[in-house]
Amino acid sequence: MNKIKTLFIGIIFTLSFSLNSLSREAPASFADLAEKLMPSVVNISTTTIITTQSNPFPFQFPPGSPFEDMFKEFGTPQERKSSALGSGFIIDEKGIVVTNNHVIADAEDIIVRVNGDKEFKAKVIGADPLSDIAVLQLETNEKFTPVKFGDSDKARIGDWVIAIGNPFGLGGTVTSGIISARNRSIGLTRYEDYIQTDASINSGNSGGPLFDMNGDVIGINTAILGRSGSIGIGFSIPSNSAKAVIKQLIEFGETKRGWLGVRIQDVTKEIAEVEKLDEPRGALVASVAPNSPSEKAGVKSGDIILEFNGEKIKQMKELPIIVARTEVGKNVKVIIWRDKKEIVKNITLGRLETSEDFKVSEKKETLKETKIENLKITVRKLTKDDIKTRNLPNQTSGLVITKIENDSPLVNSIEVNSIILEAQKKKIRTSNDLIQIVKRVLSSSQKTILLVIYNSQNQRRYIGVKLD
Repeated sequence: MNKIKTLFIGIIFTLSFSLNSLSREAPASFADLAEKLMPSVVNISTTTIITTQSNPFPFQFPPGSPFEDMFKEFGTPQERKSSALGSGFIIDEKGIVVTNNHVIADAEDIIVRVNGDKEFKAKVIGADPLSDIAVLQLETNEKFTPVKFGDSDKARIGDWVIAIGNPFGLGGTVTSGIISARNRSIGLTRYEDYIQTDASINSGNSGGPLFDMNGDVIGINTAILGRSGSIGIGFSIPSNSAKAVIKQLIEFGETKRGWLGVRIQDVTKEIAEVEKLDEPRGALVASVAPNSPSEKAGVKSGDIILEFNGEKIKQMKELPIIVARTEVGKNVKVIIWRDKKEIVKNITLGRLETSEDFKVSEKKETLKETKIENLKITVRKLTKDDIKTRNLPNQTSGLVITKIENDSPLVNSIEVNSIILEAQKKKIRTSNDLIQIVKRVLSSSQKTILLVIYNSQNQRRYIGVKLD
């Protein structure tokens, strides 16, 4: 009996020791690592000149009044400066800085602060809105301390990470946490494969680095979930995805992404059963663009792409990311499931940015309109062209009103081409943001919605409306 008891205790001790050896203890302090990395993380401030037309009269013409356009030209153009803040990090001793594209988009002046005191002007080497990455060059001959990229593919859920940035313009700030999830997609950019972290990321952290415990950059902090600040859910662009874009921006000043020329969709369980595929995997080809690399190679609608250039495609969303990072002009082997068997196609990739298919799809995506039923208005997302044409602050986001119905509760308060910036003090970025807020207002007792808008003269206005 004693032998059995001794054996049992020994097994428990061995298992306990094994589990403890597999777990990683929390660092006693991040101070040494932070001290080493802080000189490589920079604060970025941008300035944009905004031109507005002032109203020469001490009153406002009602929307739609014939006098509105008649006297508009009598206004005096006024210029004002709009500022934005962000973060970045140095990747070369000559002063090459990486940040988010949305931090520097359309900026007139870019000032980069290093070590909290030295300021340098910077110019844009290249920027890519699709991945939200930009590369800057500091205009100085000084030498700087760079950081290096790590392998984000080796980052595991539960690994410790630290984020360094410039939240709310307060200066260099360090936060810590763990990797909460991988391969996240939240609908901000065309190519998304975010690392999710619970390290606190706030306004102004955009473009800052996410470090592993070796001090290597494994992510570029780019988004937070929560309009009023961090709620423990932040997102970073993986370093392995960013490195290819950054290399191209430095070399060419623009991106050169691979292009297949197919529109794809998920392979559902039902589709896999019909096609006699062992499990739902790969990317189903819904259509093939005329004169595209895929059409020239003989790819057809209904094909299921299982493998591209040696990489297996488990989910549909993986294929565009893998294709985009593949060299333009490269001949790749593509394994396809057709007629219940695998076939091989050799495809020479084209360039996405110059393809007609890409230009058409971007235009359609930009001009998509949505009807907000409860407000009886039609809106579309504010575009970069709108921002440039109307001389708005370059960080402006919102919805442009394209139609107002006669029985809309807003008909006497707002006009077509007004931009909805906020609702109930929450920033509006998508039509779904507005729809959800309107639903909450209608289910409340007050049923009053507060909107912040730019009217057609780019004047900021607060509008309170009672909803039925």
